[in-house]
Amino acid sequence: MSEDHSVNLWFAALVVVFCLLLSAFFSAGETAFTGASRSRMLFLEKNGDIRAKLVNRLLNMRERFLGTALIGNNMVNIGVSAFTTSILVNLFGSEGALYATVFMSILVIVFAEVLPKTLAITSPDSAALLLSRPMSWVVAILGPLALMVERAVRLMLLPFGIRIGENTPILSASEEIRGQLDLLRKEGNVEKVERDMWGGLLDLQELSVSEVMVHRTKMRTINADLSSEEIVREVLASPYTRIPLWRGSQENIIGVLHAKDLLRALDMVSGDATKLKVEAIALESWFVPDTTSLRDQLKAFLAKKTHFALVVDEYGEVMGLVTLEDILEEIVGDIKDEHDLSVQGVRPQPNGSVNVDGSVPIRDLNRAMDWNLPDEEATTIAGLVIHEAQAIPDTGQIFTFHGFRFQVLRKSRNRIMALRITRLVPVGNKAD
Repeated sequence: MSEDHSVNLWFAALVVVFCLLLSAFFSAGETAFTGASRSRMLFLEKNGDIRAKLVNRLLNMRERFLGTALIGNNMVNIGVSAFTTSILVNLFGSEGALYATVFMSILVIVFAEVLPKTLAITSPDSAALLLSRPMSWVVAILGPLALMVERAVRLMLLPFGIRIGENTPILSASEEIRGQLDLLRKEGNVEKVERDMWGGLLDLQELSVSEVMVHRTKMRTINADLSSEEIVREVLASPYTRIPLWRGSQENIIGVLHAKDLLRALDMVSGDATKLKVEAIALESWFVPDTTSLRDQLKAFLAKKTHFALVVDEYGEVMGLVTLEDILEEIVGDIKDEHDLSVQGVRPQPNGSVNVDGSVPIRDLNRAMDWNLPDEEATTIAGLVIHEAQAIPDTGQIFTFHGFRFQVLRKSRNRIMALRITRLVPVGNKAD
């Protein structure tokens, strides 16, 4: 073998090693940038990290970046295969092509694909930051070629009615966040209570005040025609600080009496309740439509610096009341204090079933039992059973749907008062 021929072989070998390193670089870069946390990169950029700024810039031109990585990877893989074949053919003759195929398949798969991608996915944020500058140079060089390829692909797909870039966001931002929370919880990085809190926050826009309000049949109200002494006793006996006043009928709300205002006025008349003018003390009623979203109602509560409103339907009829606490409970869960009623309406049984009051909201039951019963068509568990049964069931009837068995335990007229719910899907196989 001549000296020049030997030099050429060594040069070809160096080119093969260099191409393998480039292929590993493209593979690691594609994996790292795809798996990098956008929120963390935005946070680092705001804190002055230049590398994070480069990462975000590349992610904002995602198609061009991926096209560049794909073109670069294929170019170097073709190059490394060609040079390796040339070397082995010179060494072993025609059989060298077969050796090159086997040898390069192992090298490319192990050292140019699996190894760099495994290292990158182990710590994608760090890898993306490390590769941000060289990857920016490569995109700047190969970007025009990637852009031409991208346009050619778009043109080829047009006859098939496929338009790249149109309607790309399949999931909304809230759905993506919710999916991430579910994934993190499965991986053990987020506790259930934290997932529920974030999920409740995301649900504020989707829920209306009618879904969380206290129904008018459960409202604690006071007849304004009672004597002042009787009204004071009613307020002191109530577990609530704000109580609607009505006159004539309970739907005719004329104001809201605050216990603190009543006690302050009572002190001003030296405790003589007969001298009180209750209606003058009462606050003006605030009525909100039943279709108001919880997010809008929360903003309204903050703007008016109050946290009590009466909910009315499209005809102006009072449907119930909603408080700031009702909205906060959708985020943090049930809030109880020493004056709250102790009845929760959810009573787990030794055999694994759960006795539930019909008025228990589906969302509260899902949170308490970590279930996933649908709440799109009904607010309460009784409403869900009636919706699914398409009828008002009788006591003792049993229904099976959504992986649960529902047995009606007690009924009063047309209302389901209590149910027994048994999960049919084994806990270890639950999908939620």
